[in-house]
Amino acid sequence: MAVYTLPELPYDYAALEPHISGKIMQLHHDKHHANYVNGANTALEKLEEARATGNFATINQLEKDLAFNLGGHANHSAFWKMMGPANDTPDRPSGELAAAIDEYFGSFEAFQKHFTAAATGLQGSGWAVLAWDSVAGRPVIFQLFDQQSNVPIAQIPLLMLDMWEHAFYLDYLNVKGDYVKAWWNVVNWTEVENRFHAASKHHGVL
Repeated sequence: MAVYTLPELPYDYAALEPHISGKIMQLHHDKHHANYVNGANTALEKLEEARATGNFATINQLEKDLAFNLGGHANHSAFWKMMGPANDTPDRPSGELAAAIDEYFGSFEAFQKHFTAAATGLQGSGWAVLAWDSVAGRPVIFQLFDQQSNVPIAQIPLLMLDMWEHAFYLDYLNVKGDYVKAWWNVVNWTEVENRFHAASKHHGVL
């Protein structure tokens, strides 16, 4: 029995147009995300087989496979919720999240520039992430390499942007800056604020 399953999108494929096309959303969700789900389940099955046979010769590769594919599944499951139709979502955060952004990044505009630079500056494939650092008790921005690398523990994702080419190439070719600029229009700040309120309860946690 599969442990991980592909979640449904919380909106229609074309709901994010004209900023992100329905074609990209369909391929991104139905093909790429589905492949991560299948890969994570396959890795779990092979790890179970290794335990049953006592043969751990491929343990390093299996652990890497699980981390990569489970990372892809978790990242995308959160990513879909962090976006929504432009007409249905506020264009910037409010309340405590807005205050935290002002406090730790200087202003919303400074935060946007920092996040955009992290996204467009990625070398290779990866994500830009706004997270709650539950150790320091503050929001931070970092680059996530591939689907699972360079992430310090105790970080709770609040907002994530997929910078793999499959997320934008059909619409924006290799012009990453245009993709990021368009994506800001579909950020679901209500979801991000809800995640912030839940995450900010954790401080000094390891």
